[in-house]
Amino acid sequence: MISNLEYYKVFYFAACCGSLTQAALKLSVSQPAVSQSLRQLEEALDTKLFVRSCRGIRLTQEGEELFSHVKKSYEEIELGEKKLLEIKNLERGELRIGASDMTLRFYLLPYLEKYHETYPHIKVKVTNAPTPETLKLLLEEKIDFGVVSAPFPENGEFSVRKVKEIQDCFVAGNKFAQYKDKALDFKELPALPVISLEKNTSTRTYIDEFLAKNQVEITPEFELATSDMIVQFAVRNLGIGSVVKEFAAGELAAGRLFELRFREAIPARSFHVVEKAGARHSRAAGALLSLLN
Repeated sequence: MISNLEYYKVFYFAACCGSLTQAALKLSVSQPAVSQSLRQLEEALDTKLFVRSCRGIRLTQEGEELFSHVKKSYEEIELGEKKLLEIKNLERGELRIGASDMTLRFYLLPYLEKYHETYPHIKVKVTNAPTPETLKLLLEEKIDFGVVSAPFPENGEFSVRKVKEIQDCFVAGNKFAQYKDKALDFKELPALPVISLEKNTSTRTYIDEFLAKNQVEITPEFELATSDMIVQFAVRNLGIGSVVKEFAAGELAAGRLFELRFREAIPARSFHVVEKAGARHSRAAGALLSLLN
């Protein structure tokens, strides 16, 4: 193979233009430089590629054969450069995010809306998963970054940024009205029918760990996959729902649920943007990360 690929670039333009002068203009070089490159290519291939005349140049049969391949290759390179420029200008590309129902709904969604308005041609793929699975996907480099809720293991594998504070609470419907104005102790919870998320979630882990510090262990009446379902179960008086307060905000405001009060407050926790430590992001991912605060 010819080591100097610049010869093929000169050959391509010379064949397209049919003129050494026009090829020189396209390439912003002198006509003698074009002539020299073509001569060196012909010598290297030991093949005559052009017939020269007073009207210009035309390909020989061997030149036609070579041009059919060079044309495809050169135009593929041009297409590749065009697509790369589109990616750099955020006119195309893909963004992969990991987020739970909670972080997506109460934090990420407005930013995704703004991002899509600004960069409508970027494909956004959201993998909906609880925090432990999101972190696993991040380590496997199957997502660009995740938005997760505490608690989660913080170590050197992740770069973590706190973005929003959230508050856990227990809510109930009118069947449990006797608890509405009462200051409860967490030790009373095991006697109540609690509705909670499944154990593979950061929310359930947080509540279990907090209660354990108070020497309390609960065995939920219902373990559900989503906080929305916990709210619906609580509205139907199937138990005391353990949720992040924002999930129940509408039902609390409407009076269909009330928040149980405890003598000790449940400490607030946070949403975090988590990246793999040292990761280099695509332009598409970097543009969204710059929006998040």
